[in-house]
Amino acid sequence: MKMVESSEEEDDFPSMESVTPQSKIDTIYQSKTEKGIRKICFELLDLKDAVENLCSNTLTKYSAFLRLSDEVVEMKHELNELQKHISSQGILVQDLMGGVCRELEEWSQISGDIQEVQDSLQTCEINDIVYTGVENQRMQFLDHIDVLLAEHKIEEAIEAIDAEERSYPELKVSGEVSAADASFKSALLESKTMLENQLIEISQQPSVGILELKMVLSGLLKLGKGPLAHQIFLKSYGSRLQRSIEDFLALCPCYPETYSATLSNLVFSMISLTTKESGLMFGDNPVYSNKIVQWAEWEIESLVRLVKENAPPSDTASALRAASVCVQASLHHCSTLESQGLKLSKLLLVLLQPYVEEVLELNFRRARRVVLDLVGSDESIHLSPRFASPLSTFATSSDTMLVDCGMRFVFVVKEIVEQLTHLVILHFGGNILMRIAQLFDKYVDFLIKALAGPSEDDNLTELKEPLALLLTAFTIAEELLPMVISRIWNVLYESKEAGIAVADNILPAGNNSLDPKDWRRQLQHSLDKLRDHFCRQYVLSFIYSRDGETRLGGQIYLDGKGEDLIWNSDPLPSLPFQALFGKLQQLAAVAGDILLGREKIQKVLLARLTETVVMWLSDEQEFWGVLEHDSAPLRPVGLQQLILDMHFTVEIARFAGYPSRHVHKIASDIIARAIKAFSTRGIDPQSALPEDEWFVETAKGAINRLLMGVSGSDTSEIDDEHIIMDDEVISDSDVSPSSLSSVDTDESFASARMEELDSPVYTDSES
Repeated sequence: MKMVESSEEEDDFPSMESVTPQSKIDTIYQSKTEKGIRKICFELLDLKDAVENLCSNTLTKYSAFLRLSDEVVEMKHELNELQKHISSQGILVQDLMGGVCRELEEWSQISGDIQEVQDSLQTCEINDIVYTGVENQRMQFLDHIDVLLAEHKIEEAIEAIDAEERSYPELKVSGEVSAADASFKSALLESKTMLENQLIEISQQPSVGILELKMVLSGLLKLGKGPLAHQIFLKSYGSRLQRSIEDFLALCPCYPETYSATLSNLVFSMISLTTKESGLMFGDNPVYSNKIVQWAEWEIESLVRLVKENAPPSDTASALRAASVCVQASLHHCSTLESQGLKLSKLLLVLLQPYVEEVLELNFRRARRVVLDLVGSDESIHLSPRFASPLSTFATSSDTMLVDCGMRFVFVVKEIVEQLTHLVILHFGGNILMRIAQLFDKYVDFLIKALAGPSEDDNLTELKEPLALLLTAFTIAEELLPMVISRIWNVLYESKEAGIAVADNILPAGNNSLDPKDWRRQLQHSLDKLRDHFCRQYVLSFIYSRDGETRLGGQIYLDGKGEDLIWNSDPLPSLPFQALFGKLQQLAAVAGDILLGREKIQKVLLARLTETVVMWLSDEQEFWGVLEHDSAPLRPVGLQQLILDMHFTVEIARFAGYPSRHVHKIASDIIARAIKAFSTRGIDPQSALPEDEWFVETAKGAINRLLMGVSGSDTSEIDDEHIIMDDEVISDSDVSPSSLSSVDTDESFASARMEELDSPVYTDSES
């Protein structure tokens, strides 16, 4: 039973002998890992040995390389020594050959004639020896030059080549040479080209200094490259100038009025320095002098372009100041350069003139806008009492704007003149004065548009405004403007007295010379235009009614009552001329207050009014069409009345002390035409007309009666207020006839009508 139990237990649990122990497993796998590690270690040891061998070989080879380098240096040194030795031996051989030749020559002279064949052989042998020595010497020279080039000893190389060419002048001569000489010459040229390239490379270095540049230029001159040297010279100085300008341009906005003078100083200082250095280095060669002039002209063109590009806006006073300062500084420098043989003033003026003209034009355009108040009234205007006081006295409640316009005119002209320098006035003064006269004419045109025509029922207040406006313009033209521009006239006068020549062949006529009389005549023409416009409006309001019907028509001389004026005890002029007399008295009273102290202006104005009436009557075709028509009922009394009216008009001028010569002439023409018209209708002037003295005395008597205030139906339209006019007499010569008759034909009063007296329309004068 025990045995059975034992077997059953063994079946259920296997024997322990079939299981592999852990120690055996560890032994098996541990042995394999150790083998792998040992194998890797052996391989690493082998790799280490290989690396050590490689490093050892590299050190060995590097040491060998260093030894080889040292040997090369030593060989090079020995080679140089050998070349020197060979050179000295060559010189010795050459000396020996020279001595042999001299001995042979002496021996030939002593021994007499020798056979020609032997002489020829000996000569050939000697020539071969000499030729071989010269060739060796040249080879040594070329090798020496190569060594100098390799060591960048440029100056030594140039000196050696220069000495060689002095020793052998044939090397510089172009022409046929021997094969040996041609080969040497070619090699020498190649060396010179290499030297030239090295010199050019040095000159192109940004950091090249003055001494290095001079060395380069001197070397190129010795190599016979003068034009190239001068080109590099100009390019170098131009680059220096460009750098100086670039450094300054960043500061231009800080100096809007004086930057142009600084640019001018930079440019002309460099031109002066370049000219001096060129003379010292290259001499007075005309070719180089012409190159300097061309370069200077190019730099001046660049200067003008820079001034334009960096200037303030051209329509500002700062731009005008900058242009003036540029002209002043540049012309001053040009006069200094003339001592160095450079005459650049004409070129400078040619280049600057368009720019100055442009700035002047735009400044005067701005002046027109300021004067005409087109830029707004907020612009500050500061006039000294010397200029403002004469104008402010004319300001009234309604014409302050127009007086302010006059102040603006004086201010802007004064501002422009203050920007001008002496030389700008000298060269452009005439042009500036012409522009000022044109600006004044524009100002007068503006006043003409603003000048309202008088109405039929003018009162004293309404008359004061246009008279104050007239006096404002006269005050500016005759008092203030001469003070403002006196500086311009002084400069022009002084230059004329000193005989300073201005470039007449450059600037257009009128730019640098202007007759003061012609200029004042232009101002006077503008004043006449303003005065005549006032007279024209005033007279037309007198001649035409509000309905546009004329009060002074030919019909008034057809409706005369009675047979003859002679039988009338106290004949008077016709009603329109009585009204004219009253109008003139009224205007004289107002003018006496407004134009106080300016009696001459007052009398010229009233004389022009009187003249305007007879001018209108002389040219009015409708008036003469009535009298000269075939159906007109002409009577002697009408002719007598017309002649009395003309004498009355002349006596008004004489009585008041107006210049009356031109009025008398026009009145005489009207009388002659009227007599002709009546004569054609069968009326005999001799029997119908009394003596001239009768008309004169009657006209004078009529003036006295009107001054005493005659009442009645004949004078009902005359103003009740009669003011005796100033009896101060001025001669006709005070104002020439031309000044009393400046109205052009196309602006005559004959074609005027009442509708022209409407309110003026203000327009932009720029358009």
